Amino acid sequence: MKLLFLFCAVPLIAADFKAGFGRINITPTQPIYLSGYAARKKPSEGVLQKIWAKALAIEDAKGNRAVIVTTDLIGLPRPVADRVGAEVEKRYRLRRQQLVLNSSHTHSGPVVHGNLTSMFELTPEQRRAITDYTQALSMQLADVVGAALGDLQPARLEIGHGVGSFAINRRQAAASGVKIGLNPGGPVNQDVPVIRVSGLNGQLRGVLFGYACHNTTLGADVFNVSGDYAGFAQAAFEAAHPNSTAMFLMLTGADANPNPRGTVALAEQHGASLAKEVERVLSGKLEALSGPLRSAFQLTELAFAPHTRETFETESKDPNWFKQQRAATMLAAYDRRAPVRSVAYPVQGIRLGKSLTLVALGGEVVVDYALRIQKEYPGEHLIVAGYSNDVMCYIPSLRILKEGGYEANESMIYYGQPGPFAEDVEDRLMKTVHSIMTRIGRKR
Repeated sequence: MKLLFLFCAVPLIAADFKAGFGRINITPTQPIYLSGYAARKKPSEGVLQKIWAKALAIEDAKGNRAVIVTTDLIGLPRPVADRVGAEVEKRYRLRRQQLVLNSSHTHSGPVVHGNLTSMFELTPEQRRAITDYTQALSMQLADVVGAALGDLQPARLEIGHGVGSFAINRRQAAASGVKIGLNPGGPVNQDVPVIRVSGLNGQLRGVLFGYACHNTTLGADVFNVSGDYAGFAQAAFEAAHPNSTAMFLMLTGADANPNPRGTVALAEQHGASLAKEVERVLSGKLEALSGPLRSAFQLTELAFAPHTRETFETESKDPNWFKQQRAATMLAAYDRRAPVRSVAYPVQGIRLGKSLTLVALGGEVVVDYALRIQKEYPGEHLIVAGYSNDVMCYIPSLRILKEGGYEANESMIYYGQPGPFAEDVEDRLMKTVHSIMTRIGRKR
């Protein structure tokens, strides 16, 4: 009788959830500009590795749902995310708060219209290629959500954590302030959270794993489409488990780079090391996750530092082409009597029972935010992702804002934003995080 009780107990725990996976090939079928490096002056020249959109759908015992979508892309701008959210709600009655859209931030993926488009001098034909790709992408992302929901079946969800090995803080002190380089003493988050999804029979169906490191092993000299280290990590895991789906979640890696970097061999090496760490975590003791599932989504406004029309009239005469582009955008806004004073910023939370919370933040988020949120919300498993639901610019902490450098200042030129944030940027963001945590029942 005791053995019978134990045998029955395992399915009862596992039945807390249903889970389903979906995947769709989003590799461009024609030459297209690859995003992330302004030094590129021509479109792609082939495919090193297919890129994918993948989805994990989760449903608890009461029918509450959430879908996490990962993409091998530089980032999704808010208009695309909103379009996908509206389509998903229309098709599947899934509310915006139940849908997470995360990008791996590969710099070897296609430009997505509305994200860093002003980084390149494009011909009308090249612009059309980007627009056509983006329009098709929106429907593909809605399709992959439907595929995951259609695959829902009883599942067991478990979590464990590993340790990465190749991320290094890139904010190096220099005579002129801070430059992009190597800073071994700087903060970095080497956590590799791993969620295992298996059937009630224990068979592996897939994994969701994350890392906080810029997906930039490959440089501007590479013109072949790929997912960089994150793509190679997923491919390596799936090669070892042919009937599984591996999904990569980009965490708060805006101020960390792979080290070393610069070649395809190194991208494959980093991907293999990450996949190996995921395997190691799965071979150890994992903690079972349980329901219920809660979700919340909120837009807040992050204010920019004050600026005037004269600021950009002066900048328009700068010999730097990128500054001229930014100045033209800002002056056009002044002409419309709508100068850019702030940006809408998404914060999202998904919580499973009292064991795991996923916080999904928009933009290129520096590691300080993950470290602060982890400190303020101890006790349960916590995953803090960046690059989610909108990638509108870098999101510096107050510390980094005061230090200056690329993440605080120069990057805003390429994103077409007016300049650095106001000094309350961290307070505004964290206030919204606290609001989201309260709504999903997570206390400090």
